[in-house]
Amino acid sequence: MSRRRIGFWYRLAAVICKPPLLVLFKRDWHGMENIPADGGFITAVNHNSYLDPLSYAHYQYNTGRVPRFLAKAGLFRSGFVGLMMRGTGQIPVYRETTDAATAFRAAVAAIEKGECVAFYPEGTLTRDPAMWPMQGKTGAARVALLTKAPVIPVAQWGANDAMPPYAKEKKLRLLPRKTLRVQAGPPVDLSAYYGKEPTAEVLREVTDVIMAAITVQLAEVRGEDVPAEPYDHRKTIARERRAAREAAKAEKAAATAATEPAAAPQPTRSTQQAQEDEGK
Repeated sequence: MSRRRIGFWYRLAAVICKPPLLVLFKRDWHGMENIPADGGFITAVNHNSYLDPLSYAHYQYNTGRVPRFLAKAGLFRSGFVGLMMRGTGQIPVYRETTDAATAFRAAVAAIEKGECVAFYPEGTLTRDPAMWPMQGKTGAARVALLTKAPVIPVAQWGANDAMPPYAKEKKLRLLPRKTLRVQAGPPVDLSAYYGKEPTAEVLREVTDVIMAAITVQLAEVRGEDVPAEPYDHRKTIARERRAAREAAKAEKAAATAATEPAAAPQPTRSTQQAQEDEGK
C-alpha cells in the first residue's frame, strides 16, 4: 500500500515508538487486507488499555495508511505535544461546540481528502468487567452517514495484559513478554441507513451495528463467544444507584423501628371476656 500520506512527523513518531514496541512485545496481526488501499475511510476500534492506541497505531502504520486520531483540541496548543499532534495530522475535536456535526467537521474533511480517521466509539476505556466492547457513542456513526466512507471494525487484545484498565498503579507489566493482537474485519454494511434522516434512533442503530462488528472481530481474537448483549455502563450505574437507595430506605426503616417504643400488647378475646365477667 502507498505510504504517500505518512509524512515527516508521522515517520518521526514511528522512529521513536516502533523500536520499543518491537523489542518489548510480540505481535499477532490479521486482516490487513481489509484496510482500503485508497480513499478515505473510518476505523472503529475497541479500547481496553491506555497502551492500546500505540498497539493499533503500529498495526495501522504498517499497512501504509496511517490513522488520524480524534483528540481534544486543547492538546494541539501545548508545546511539543501540540507540535506532534499538528505535524502528524491528528484531528482536533471541539468539545465546546454544541452541534455534533460541526464538532466532527475536521474528521469529515480529512475523510473527504482521502484520509483514515480512527474512532474509539466507546469514548473511554471499556467498563465491562470482562473487557468486551461496551455500548458506543454515536460520533462514528454520524461521520459514517455524512461521508458514506467505509467503516472498518478493528479489534485488539493484549495491551490490557501489559497495562490493565483502571489499575491502581498505571505501570507496565512487561514480563512475561505479552502479545499485542490486532485484527481488522471487512467493512460494515451500512447501506440500509444511507439517505435516512440522522435521528437519534438511526444513529443509535448504526452505532450498535458498528459495535457488533467490532465485538465479532474481538470474539475471534479471543477465541470466545460473542456476549449476549453489549455492556451498558449507564444502565449498570442506574441499577447500582437504585439498589443503594432501596438499601438506604430499608436501613432507615429498620433504625426507626428499633427506636420506637414497643406498643402495649392488646388483650386477647378470652382476657377481654374475663374482664367483662368480673365487672358484672
